[in-house]
Amino acid sequence: MQVKKTNPSPTKTILTVVADEKELAPIKAHVLTHFQGRVKVPGFRAGKVPAELLEKHVEPGALQSEFLEEAIEQLYVAAANDHRLRPVDRPQISVKKFVPFTTLEFEASVEVLGEVKLPDYTKIKKAKPETKVTEADVKDVITSLQQRLGEKKDVGRAAKEGDQVFLDFRGVDAKTKEPISGADGKDYPLTIGSNTFIPGFEPELIGLKAGEEKTFTVTFPKDYGVKVLQNRKVTFTVTIIKVQEVVLPKIDDDFAAKAGPFKTVAELKADIKKQLVEEKQYQAERDLESELVKEISDKSKMTIPEVLINDQITRLWTDLQQNIMYRGQTMQEFLESEGKTEETYREDILKLQATDRVKASLVLAEIAEKEKLEVTPEELEIRMQILKGQYQDAQMQAELEKPEARRDVAARLLTEKTVKKLVDYATKK
Repeated sequence: MQVKKTNPSPTKTILTVVADEKELAPIKAHVLTHFQGRVKVPGFRAGKVPAELLEKHVEPGALQSEFLEEAIEQLYVAAANDHRLRPVDRPQISVKKFVPFTTLEFEASVEVLGEVKLPDYTKIKKAKPETKVTEADVKDVITSLQQRLGEKKDVGRAAKEGDQVFLDFRGVDAKTKEPISGADGKDYPLTIGSNTFIPGFEPELIGLKAGEEKTFTVTFPKDYGVKVLQNRKVTFTVTIIKVQEVVLPKIDDDFAAKAGPFKTVAELKADIKKQLVEEKQYQAERDLESELVKEISDKSKMTIPEVLINDQITRLWTDLQQNIMYRGQTMQEFLESEGKTEETYREDILKLQATDRVKASLVLAEIAEKEKLEVTPEELEIRMQILKGQYQDAQMQAELEKPEARRDVAARLLTEKTVKKLVDYATKK
């Protein structure tokens, strides 16, 4: 087999493959076995027809078609392996010459992953994350529990700090008076002083009684989550439906028993502190991992095939659509709130996210190979059993039995091992 390799770009390779009868003969013999049992020859049982006789009874077009498919697949894989290519997509095949079973020439054009140049990641150092939970942190959780367990009573007086109010509201642009998508609500419960709403909104409700209406303007924070609303002045019109006084329970042992399986306030506080420590430690470790992988990715050099980025954009877009649906929004409403079209959102937002994700994935794969990390069958089986124990429904159990599920779990395990290796390097003194 003769193979010529050309590279029109850093991420594209063209293999020109030429094979003669010597290479093609065993492929033909193998393809003929596909027809055993499909072709009836008088005097022979199905599957027992001699190859030379079987070929005479096979429709030539069908034999050549299956032969071409099999030959191209085998020869392409062999050529790609010989040249140590790392394809990221199926090849585009162009047959240049085919003399049945004696000569075959074809071109295979394929997107490939080029060289990934890593920095010396073993020299990158990070401090081990340390977490601290203060008495104020515990007190905040206790206060939240008081609000949740508090007795709520409808009152006829004006609302004050600490009350829960139910309100209808709608927001419009302060200048244009155009309605703003997502800036309206019906029978919305809000505790005054909870600071869960837009800064400046809750104090405006103090002094209002059920049935009263008020219009006021607030400015959204410059770091607000919805970009189109950052620093924007919005005029709200609110109508109070009802006012409830929240009678907070006394923080005693009875309160602790209502909050959970605790006998004393001391037990409750100890449990809260333990959970906060675990949550903060977990988040700190994940933040360290993300920071470390990003730094290594930023210092790595590679040319990423466009097909990988486009595939990742498609996955991100699908995930976004599902999240928007769960939030009760339409994609049009979401895009309007972001001040984007689908095209500009994909290009300005998702493409950057996709590039970062693909780059990190390629870097971790390269490091795993360099460190000779692998997932053993025993490790994979243990993780699969854990997952099966977590998901009891029959549909999920069936999904976990699929080969692609095992491959995905194995890939996640390898990523975990690689990240742990990086953290060990970074935090080891």
